[in-house]
Amino acid sequence: MSDPNSQNFQAPSPPPPLPTQAPRPLKLRPVAIGIFVLGLILLVTGIAKILPGGPVTGAMFAFWGILLFAFSFIPLPQSKGDEELPMSGLQKVTGIFYQPSRVFRNLRAHPYWLAAFLVIGVVNAGYTAAFWQRLTPDRIVGYTMEKLADSPIKPPPERMDQAKEDALQQAKQPVQRIQTAAKSFVGVFVFASFVAALCFLGVLAFGGRINFWQAFAAVLYAYVPITVISKLLSLVILYIKAPEDIHPVLGQETLVQDNLGVLFTPGDHPALFVLGSSIGVLSFYGLWLKARGLANAGDKVSSSAAWGVAITLWVLALILGMIFATLFSSFIS
Repeated sequence: MSDPNSQNFQAPSPPPPLPTQAPRPLKLRPVAIGIFVLGLILLVTGIAKILPGGPVTGAMFAFWGILLFAFSFIPLPQSKGDEELPMSGLQKVTGIFYQPSRVFRNLRAHPYWLAAFLVIGVVNAGYTAAFWQRLTPDRIVGYTMEKLADSPIKPPPERMDQAKEDALQQAKQPVQRIQTAAKSFVGVFVFASFVAALCFLGVLAFGGRINFWQAFAAVLYAYVPITVISKLLSLVILYIKAPEDIHPVLGQETLVQDNLGVLFTPGDHPALFVLGSSIGVLSFYGLWLKARGLANAGDKVSSSAAWGVAITLWVLALILGMIFATLFSSFIS
């Protein structure tokens, strides 16, 4: 006879696993602290009149250190366990030219961006140094100051001579030229961070899902081919054309004329010049790379969402460029 009090014992189900906290790029913090301390040293030595140009360079490096330290709190994408091994920096820098989709897919799980950042920074700094050496600081600074006097932001007449002297000193002194190259790296990082933040928010607005570091790495690698091709071709043109035939301001960005901007005179039609300059082979190539990068680097980003974000940013940049060109048309005339 069975015992009426006996019951089949069932162990309670285990509690659901606690969500794992996404890792953060803690390795950035020592680097950020080092850059911040370097910025303070440059700032103090500049204020003490020991290092020419130190205050501006120091302030920029200190800001870079603070920004990098803040970025160390942004979570990295969580690993799913089935990702491919990370590609080396050299593989990604070379592969972005002939197999961009594979590079961007690798960035989805491994959003490493240092190699792209260094390539862009070195290429930009190298071309800028060659441009100033070819056209000479006297011509570039003289032209800039001449156009500054005709712009809405011109300083008082008594400060024009001092501003020109300071600019010439900065352009001619080796120490300040090194600082200019160093500051260009800060500019690349800040600009890429701003664009990546817009891409991150844009993807979310279009219903996609992407981590900030995925967007940041994708943006930097999308700029690598455009920067390398544009600057290398410009470097060749720089030494083929006569220096007097090169624009002292517009030429600092690029000398490649692969767009419709050649149909307009910059000083007479600044807005149309910017519009035409945005319609070209390299600009459309960059637009395609940005859309490709967001679609492949994100966790859940459709092709339509990626193209929507890329085109939206392109239009915003075009509008801002047309506004600034209209306001400061004297510099590009």
